[in-house]
Amino acid sequence: MVSNGLILIFGNNDAPMNCPANTYKFRQDSSFLYFFAQHRDRLVGVIDADSGQEWLIGDEIDIDDIVWFGSVKSVGELAAEAGVEHHAPMAHLAELVNEALKKRRRIHFLPPYRFDTQIQIMDLLNIHPSKQKEAASFPLIQAVVKLRSVKSLEEIEELERAATIGHKMHTTAMRLCRPGVTEQYIGGQIDGIAASYGCIVSFQSIVTMHGEIMHGNPSPRALEAGRLMLCDAGAETNENYCSDNTRTTPISGKYTQRQKEIYQIVVDCHDLALDVAKPGVRWWDVHFDVCRLMTNRLKELGLMKGDTEEALRAGAHALFLPHGLGHMMGLDVHDMEGLGQIHVGFDEETRPSTQFGTGSLRMGRKLEEGFVVTDEPGIYFIPDLIDYWKAEGINKDFINFEKVETYKDFGGIRIEDDVLITKDGCRFLGNERIPYHIKEVEDFLESRDNQ
Repeated sequence: MVSNGLILIFGNNDAPMNCPANTYKFRQDSSFLYFFAQHRDRLVGVIDADSGQEWLIGDEIDIDDIVWFGSVKSVGELAAEAGVEHHAPMAHLAELVNEALKKRRRIHFLPPYRFDTQIQIMDLLNIHPSKQKEAASFPLIQAVVKLRSVKSLEEIEELERAATIGHKMHTTAMRLCRPGVTEQYIGGQIDGIAASYGCIVSFQSIVTMHGEIMHGNPSPRALEAGRLMLCDAGAETNENYCSDNTRTTPISGKYTQRQKEIYQIVVDCHDLALDVAKPGVRWWDVHFDVCRLMTNRLKELGLMKGDTEEALRAGAHALFLPHGLGHMMGLDVHDMEGLGQIHVGFDEETRPSTQFGTGSLRMGRKLEEGFVVTDEPGIYFIPDLIDYWKAEGINKDFINFEKVETYKDFGGIRIEDDVLITKDGCRFLGNERIPYHIKEVEDFLESRDNQ
């Protein structure tokens, strides 16, 4: 898709946390990793689309760095490992770019998401950071999305490793889930597992009794009997491939009858997606198959009413499911989201929606063999959202607000797994499945207590 011009793939630099020498744990740019496979900071990959020549650009580590961090491979050695013929110091990057600009050649780069990279692009190309997203190369974005969307066998093996770490994290969270233990303690324990078996967490772990909050990070609150703990967490391997799972655990060890009723709907929605997802099927349609089942079941409980198809068209189900069914996953937990979700999750046939709820669907396009997506339905009772819809009369023909009011203390439930699209359908990633069916969860918690 990129037939001419100079392609720049920027690696990441160290990011200071509160002073220059105290940095966050280094995380390389995912596209740079995909093409150049090196984890060192301060590197740029260059590809000449006309000649096919490639460079790895970066300055050598100096003696001061060696004193503090030890000796590392030279840029030339890193280039050889990556199969790149040429290497040069960072000053050479401006020479390559200026030469290309003099010949009026196109300079291709991906949308930058870090400020230091934006400054580097501004220095090289005189494009202000506020204009760089628009100036990023659409052909390069298309090419990268096409390449990274379908996972190779080696990538799948790495994703399976991430799933194994994720299993350890979630089963540990379930074992620790009991009254009196704090959300923060459980979050810290599972983050430590990610660090000890892999590289880092794939996103900030969500551990909360307030499952209705989509990104409820761990607080110092102690878990309370009778409530639910939602844990959404994942790991990155040393090669930065990700896992992402969610489980909702009864803090007292067993679900109440009301919790079972809602939880079972989410289980059935989760399993429906596994049944219908396969190559050629639009993820948009899988999402709405799930929303249809959820709406019908909520009608049985008296929480929704009216014609199901009309309710779906109106977006009434989004009161309970304000996000999409899932997203692509790989080197990023929301794979390639930094390139623009419209390019990753949609195509000419399927376009994103602006409707509340459906507008948060990150993936709608047709599935292909080798895609990895998350299957993550949920049902949430968000008090402020309920109050707002009720006061404004939003979807009053489809929502039984009187009944919904009695669930405002419920919280939320989500079940999420990572799914590989296969030739004929799909399968879980990972050799061990984290318990999620009601009897599985309760049996797991009982066996924990008997140990």
